[in-house]
Amino acid sequence: LCRFEKGRIYTFIGEVVVSVNPYKALNIYGRDTIEQYKGRELYERPPHLFAIADAAYKAMKRRSKDTCIMISGESGAGKTEASKYIMQYIAAITNPSQRAEIERVKNMLLKSNCVLEAFGNAKTNRNDNSSRFGKYMDINFDFKGDPIGGHINNYLLEKLLQGGSEQMLHSLHLQKSLSSYNYIRVGAQLKSSINDAAEFKVVADAMKVIGFKPEEIQTVYKILAAILHLGNVKFIVDGDTPLIENGKIVSVLAELLSTKTDMVEKALLYRTVATGRDIIDKQHTEQEASYGRDAFAKAIYERLFCWIVTRINDIIEVKNYDTTIHGKNTVIGVLDIYGFEIFDNNSFEQFCINYCNEKLQQLFIQLVLKQEQEEYQREGIPWKHIDYFNNQIIVDLVEQQHKGIIAILDDACMNVGKVTDGMFLEALNSKLGKHGHFSSRKTCASDKSLEFERDFRIRHYAGDVVYSAIGFIDKNKDTLFQDFKRLLYNSSNPVLRNMWPEGKLSITEVTKRPLTAATLFKNSMIALVDNLASKEPYYVRCIKPNDKKSPQIFDDERCRHQVEYLGLLENVRVRRAGFAFRQAYEKFLHRYKMISEFTWPSHDLPSDKEAVKKLIEQCGFQDDVAYGKTKIFIRTPRTLFTLEELRAQMLVRIVLFLQKVWRGTLARMRYKRTKAALTIIRYYRRYKVKSYIDEVSRRFYGVKTMRDYGKHVKWPTPPKVLRRFEEALQSIFNRWRASQLIKTIPASDLSQVRAKVAAVEMLKGQRADLGLQRAWEGNYLASKPDTPQTSGTFMPVANELKRKDKYMNVLFSCHVRKVNRFSKVEDRAIFVTDRHLYKMDPTKQYKVMKTIPLYNLTGLSVSNGKDQLVVFHTKDNKDLIVCLFSKQPTHESRIGELVGVLANHFKSEKRHLQVNVTNPVQCSLHGKKCTVSVETRLNQPQPDFTKNRSGFILSVPGN
Repeated sequence: LCRFEKGRIYTFIGEVVVSVNPYKALNIYGRDTIEQYKGRELYERPPHLFAIADAAYKAMKRRSKDTCIMISGESGAGKTEASKYIMQYIAAITNPSQRAEIERVKNMLLKSNCVLEAFGNAKTNRNDNSSRFGKYMDINFDFKGDPIGGHINNYLLEKLLQGGSEQMLHSLHLQKSLSSYNYIRVGAQLKSSINDAAEFKVVADAMKVIGFKPEEIQTVYKILAAILHLGNVKFIVDGDTPLIENGKIVSVLAELLSTKTDMVEKALLYRTVATGRDIIDKQHTEQEASYGRDAFAKAIYERLFCWIVTRINDIIEVKNYDTTIHGKNTVIGVLDIYGFEIFDNNSFEQFCINYCNEKLQQLFIQLVLKQEQEEYQREGIPWKHIDYFNNQIIVDLVEQQHKGIIAILDDACMNVGKVTDGMFLEALNSKLGKHGHFSSRKTCASDKSLEFERDFRIRHYAGDVVYSAIGFIDKNKDTLFQDFKRLLYNSSNPVLRNMWPEGKLSITEVTKRPLTAATLFKNSMIALVDNLASKEPYYVRCIKPNDKKSPQIFDDERCRHQVEYLGLLENVRVRRAGFAFRQAYEKFLHRYKMISEFTWPSHDLPSDKEAVKKLIEQCGFQDDVAYGKTKIFIRTPRTLFTLEELRAQMLVRIVLFLQKVWRGTLARMRYKRTKAALTIIRYYRRYKVKSYIDEVSRRFYGVKTMRDYGKHVKWPTPPKVLRRFEEALQSIFNRWRASQLIKTIPASDLSQVRAKVAAVEMLKGQRADLGLQRAWEGNYLASKPDTPQTSGTFMPVANELKRKDKYMNVLFSCHVRKVNRFSKVEDRAIFVTDRHLYKMDPTKQYKVMKTIPLYNLTGLSVSNGKDQLVVFHTKDNKDLIVCLFSKQPTHESRIGELVGVLANHFKSEKRHLQVNVTNPVQCSLHGKKCTVSVETRLNQPQPDFTKNRSGFILSVPGN
């Protein structure tokens, strides 16, 4: 009571959360609260739904084991809200990397809740949002713990639509005037705190987010409207013939169901019966027509609900998941199913719902109370037995083969002829009259609370419930005339058509008797319990504090009764005396062996049990554990969580160690691969070099005997590594070929050839005409064709200079135009020997005007055109600027010859001659810097110099 008044609605009993419905909104479910519980152990934070959800999630991730959260309690205790908060928490703590696909799956899983609530929940006097169906959702996770899909199972949708029912389906609140529809007129009188318009918009948006197509959503609305209109169909009797009073509704129904009006009317008024080969239309009585109409409406709604669940499953199910690629797929199951119900009038639906709760209570007893104590005895753990009520006797009363209530009900439904609910009750009295948990007015005549031939009582674990047998036979048969199935199968709406596949059967076709509603429900409950038993369970036990839905009232007696029948007292005793955790020694070692040096990486002790003892003693937990025959038992969760913390710390060190070892392994592998690659490369290069050399040898084989000594032979493409070698090899080949060619040249022409080679090397292709194709005379002043009038006067001067200066060879001589130190242009001649450069005046019998020793000559500058400009550079900056010219033939180029003979001579004396090819030419005239540029002019008869600001211009004839 104190906790309830302070808003502390949650309490722990081990791994069970007890939740008291506060009947008001509490600010304990926000993002801040989620962060407080994320990754925390149960004992670290106050009791909360988030703690149990986190424990289930951690257990699934740590042990790769499927878990489930079972939410139980009576109607109105807050089970549905608890399931929504659990889903909200799981969605909030997963997908930290914000992957879009994971977010999409989470959003669809959350949105599916509100869609199923809209179609499967109802407002009752006891509960504003009562689940009228059972729901079990599996959430699938990948190996990283992120949700990747899910699956929903639904159980026993309650289909009460009329006649004193307390239920009002949310999804039918679409019309403003609720009282105009018979099926929801009673529900319209109940006060509701729900904003139906806002809720409708939320549901419509959720259906779009999940992936329902627009035409599917429209079909859902049409089906709902058809159900409402179907409830307003009234029948009247004309003699013995029933007719539809309000025929316009039939047209509306035909339009909504996409079928024909006459077919709808016939299905409501007639039933097609096959007798042998004959087919007849049997007319309904007014009562039969009303029954058929209501059964039709219920069946349509049930098919619609099942189709919605199937459609959601198709969208959210895990697709293309391969465990070999994506890792193990684990599951968290969340069970939100109707709670125990005791109404003023309890019928077939309450019988099934309470049977379901008996099954779940039996599972709780088996897992928490019975199996746990049996395991202690089996493992040899000292234990004082704790008594508890085992409701297996009640479960057997309901479901036992041939003897249980469901079996008796099925037998009654299979009898030939007219079978009444009274006959069913009589069969119960006959077969179960002596059962301690069954009674009726016939077996207990003094109990006036039970009506004769109507009521029977079952002593459930949660209390005594009186059931009215009226309607059990019809509801168990769940009969729907085949005419209605054929009607909707022939609808032009494909969505509606697919909901009724059995409508395609021929009228005369004999089919196997379908299972009854009770048997189908029993089978689904057995499958559900088996599924839950295969998972690691976590429990939320919901308590209803009062029957007035008040946040201020805490009914002690009411709560005490729920605590007793939920078995919470026995649970507390078992938890206090028992152990919170147990595990086989082998699995325990596998998970925690890294904590102790005695067990890591493997132990040499006699058994796994001894190894576990050594590990526990080293950690100091020996007083909090017990050792069974095959398992270790840990008493408190704190010890287990401490082991987990130690394991997490060691995992970091192990990971670092493994990373180091693996990096070393990778480095060694890379080294070996690199070494192998280098060996391959070395041999490959050797192969490429050898192949290249072999190819060169093949191509140039016998080149010495070729006419052109291999000039026409194409060199093979060398490997990249041999490119410089190829250049050197080609240079060697060219030198060899040149030497071979030189051998064919007469000795008298060798000096001229060397001069031409020197000219080519010095000018490097920067001048177009070097005069290589003609014979170089050298001493043109002594040649009569060049100087016919003065050649006789030149030779005596040349001989005198030879005697005087002791030169050995004449290198070059030619007439020139010269610029003097006064910037005037004069005709002169140059005479170059192996010792001096002489400047002569041909008009004065070749008088020597200036002598320049060759050692004083530093270089030459020539232009890049076809002109004959030459500048002789000297050490004393008294450069000689001349333009060579010839008389026979006119404009013969002699620049190449001058450069070649001088370069060849300098080379023979191991000196370097600098030759510049440029325009304009930079020079120094008696210490003064100047430039000489070359220009081509029209009507210029012959080359000549003119003065300009920067120096001189050599004008040459040309276009």
